[in-house]
Amino acid sequence: MLTIRLRRIGRKNQPSFRVVVADKRVSASAGKFCEEVGFVNRVTKEIKLDREKISDWMKKGAQPSPTVRNILIGEKVMEGKKIPVHAKSKKKEGAAEPAASVKEASPAAAPAV
Repeated sequence: MLTIRLRRIGRKNQPSFRVVVADKRVSASAGKFCEEVGFVNRVTKEIKLDREKISDWMKKGAQPSPTVRNILIGEKVMEGKKIPVHAKSKKKEGAAEPAASVKEASPAAAPAV
């Protein structure tokens, strides 16, 4: 399966990325990819994308990675809702609910004398 993803280039502490179409099974650091379709520099906020090539590859079945999908939506190459890529919180949702229900139940359960 083909994927559109970022491939890191640049020096230490100066990251820049190429947007490439590659096989999902091959690691990004291996250097093997089908075609370069764009460039992203996070330091200078520079983004260059070849819209025609990206749309052609997506028609052929290539799927963008979550980060590339958010970049494409931001640059209005494709429509949709951005995906939260950051790490999810380790807090459990169930732990907060019982504490709230105990607080609500306590004043109502106390008998008025």
